[in-house]
Amino acid sequence: MDRDGRDVVKILVVDDLETNRIILEGIIRDMGCLPVLAESGEEAIKLAGEEEPRLILTDISMPGMDGYELCGMLKAHRRTRNIPVIFISANDNPEDIVRGLTIGGEDYITKPFIPEIVQARVGIHLSLYEMNRELKETNRRLQASVNEQLRQIEQEKKDVLYALAAIAMENSCYRKEHVARLSRNCRILAQGMQLSPLFEDKISDAYIDTVEMAAPLCDIGNIGIPLELLRKTAPLSGEEMNAVRRHTLIGAKLLGDLHVGSDYNDFLSTAVDVAHYHHENWNGSGYPEGLKGEEIPLAAQIVSTVDVFCALTEKKNYGREESLEIMEGEAGIKFNPDIFRICRKISRQLC
Repeated sequence: MDRDGRDVVKILVVDDLETNRIILEGIIRDMGCLPVLAESGEEAIKLAGEEEPRLILTDISMPGMDGYELCGMLKAHRRTRNIPVIFISANDNPEDIVRGLTIGGEDYITKPFIPEIVQARVGIHLSLYEMNRELKETNRRLQASVNEQLRQIEQEKKDVLYALAAIAMENSCYRKEHVARLSRNCRILAQGMQLSPLFEDKISDAYIDTVEMAAPLCDIGNIGIPLELLRKTAPLSGEEMNAVRRHTLIGAKLLGDLHVGSDYNDFLSTAVDVAHYHHENWNGSGYPEGLKGEEIPLAAQIVSTVDVFCALTEKKNYGREESLEIMEGEAGIKFNPDIFRICRKISRQLC
């Protein structure tokens, strides 16, 4: 920035001959730009990182690091790779020009310097640099806008799903707090499992977040089950029980039929697993597929364990310890015994 707060365009000049540096310095100052001078490739590398020039003019024939090597090093570094490089040389051999352009140079100016030509070439590349920078910034803003719109669309879809899940829970005579409690407790259990050597390689922080979001959708399929069956207090007949059990298939299909962006699909695939398999039992006696053991998706195992705990403490009004005693009798039958042991160990954290 200059004294008036305007952005000063810096141009790095690299030449081992002082006379050439002085000539180019004057030409650049006449353009209203600020010349930064280096007498070797090594010094130019240091200044390019410190000064962040908009353009680099470099001689080719220099002792030590020549212009070609300097250009290659600049283009190999993330911070300087986008700075345009113009070669300057007394040699106008076409092979030298082609070599310079091949390794990443943008232009080639021959000596002796004609100020009008130097200014024209420099001006063109400064304009191209600025246009490229503005284009990248426009693309960045556009991508950010698109990502935000996609995020809002995905959140709206989640909101609709949670609204349906809340209706399904209400139809099943659960209290409104049940959804939040189920979700929270699934997170707590998954966090406890993450600390166990048995599960630490399977449960990441992102996975915990996903399970927490997917858990409330476990019974969303109840939206397709007749209300009189869900609220029937008398024992269900075999046919009625089969109808109620279809909520796992209905929920999985409802979620699986959604077409969404890739960022949303981890959540969606986990939600499908939870809805489909959260009534499977560890010994294979559950439904709808009769899966057993590790055949049951881990997220469904977590939700199954927490769902029973929440049901016992809510619908049956059992205390925490009494509920865990009842569940212990089902460890290895209904629940993964390792998950239940962790659940019991961290049970005082459950809400």
